[in-house]
Amino acid sequence: MTAVVLPAVPRVLIAEADPWSRDLLKQVLLNVRCDARLDLCADGQQAMELLAEVPYDLVIVDWELPGIDGLNVLRSVRQRKRNPPLPFILLSSRNDSASVREALPLAPTAYLTKPLDMENLTQRLQELLLNAGEEVSCEVPTLSPGMTLSVYLERRRESTDGAPLMTDVQLAVKRSLNPHGLDLTLLEGEIRNDPQITAVLIAAANSAAQHHGVGVQTLSQALHRLGTAQSMNLILGLALKRCARLSDPLLADYAERYWDLSLRTAEYGRTLARLLDLDQERCYCAGMLHRLGDLALLRCLQEWKQAGGELDEWEEIGDALAEFGAGYGSALRTRWRLPLELRELIAAVYQLGGGVYSREALVMNMAAQLARLTEHEGIEELSKSRTARLLKIGLPELMRLRKK
Repeated sequence: MTAVVLPAVPRVLIAEADPWSRDLLKQVLLNVRCDARLDLCADGQQAMELLAEVPYDLVIVDWELPGIDGLNVLRSVRQRKRNPPLPFILLSSRNDSASVREALPLAPTAYLTKPLDMENLTQRLQELLLNAGEEVSCEVPTLSPGMTLSVYLERRRESTDGAPLMTDVQLAVKRSLNPHGLDLTLLEGEIRNDPQITAVLIAAANSAAQHHGVGVQTLSQALHRLGTAQSMNLILGLALKRCARLSDPLLADYAERYWDLSLRTAEYGRTLARLLDLDQERCYCAGMLHRLGDLALLRCLQEWKQAGGELDEWEEIGDALAEFGAGYGSALRTRWRLPLELRELIAAVYQLGGGVYSREALVMNMAAQLARLTEHEGIEELSKSRTARLLKIGLPELMRLRKK
């Protein structure tokens, strides 16, 4: 294909109903052209309205849009007889020959089936958005004049991308491959200790595009609902985002501490659940996700520094975590629509509210207390706690748990 000569800054429309697939497309596209101006929408009617108003350089549309479907959006575009034709990538979960024959007369620039082949998509975008030999680099956005850290963090709370990755996703995917493709069991073993990946896959598996029957509350359930290709795409897409890994040593040190606390809480939760014949994986996920907000805040602090903001070492970081960490976690769990039952277990890590508690909620409260104990102190006091009494766990059982 001959590269299309585009304006200095291309304008692109992405129309995709599923928010996680839409975000993935956005990240892949920005990885090819970081300076592109993007418009995102979730239904065919809005796509038609934007196309009537904006002279786009590229359009990426899902066939299965609600309302006006993607094929009719393409039909409308081709009826305008633009010269040269508007580059139009049609995405679809339909890979049967009849669907392909239906679309081909409308001359889509590319017809890509889902789950997407990320390498193929990237190659297509490079052909359409870059001239031969062209490279595009973008500067990190700078802070608005007079911006304070407190105001910045308050504004970012509702739009944060979540926690930094604690796993090398490229290596995790590579280790999960076998001669027959990606092994979900191996992949789960590679990524199960990463809060960001766990949260995103559970959220994506519960989105409207994937939701069938009961909600997904564990990483294993999410992987099997999404399937190998979509799981891999979402995981690799996370690595494309800005500040996906923390490069600042002090912030990375803080993140390691919160991550370690999450791991210990998750392991205690799973062990207690096994001891009491409860759902081990749900308890493990709740423990893994309970510090998601603190980790997300650290990522925003990295973005603050990269944008030119100053940060006074330990004290200011600690103050920011104390003031905003819990709010960031709550905002993320709500915005990502994590299942209510899972959110209730996460809340129990911090405190038990009034009323009747599920045994799993008591387990998570106990797991958190165990994870916070010093090496030689607190175990006897914990054995006398209200949570221990309700679970009917005494000092001998707690001592054995600490030794594992």
